[in-house]
Amino acid sequence: MSEESPSKPLITKKGVLIDLFLTVLFFLFMREVLVPHVPSQDPTTIAIVSSMTSFCMSGVFWIAAGMFRVTLVDYLNNQPEKK
Repeated sequence: MSEESPSKPLITKKGVLIDLFLTVLFFLFMREVLVPHVPSQDPTTIAIVSSMTSFCMSGVFWIAAGMFRVTLVDYLNNQPEKK
């Protein structure tokens, strides 16, 4: 059997909380960016449509942030140790 050094877990509570915080910020940012692109004059409709669109985009951002974090941790775990 090969000797494996103890490695860090790929997913941690701290990482999930950071991703969640970044996703909320992304949601709020994209909601404001999308407001002028809604083809309506009704403020309620504009808020609903921009929020729904931003929610979908934030889901993609959440997945991408998690995939990046897992890939980075795995890459760092597989680096040879410098002595």
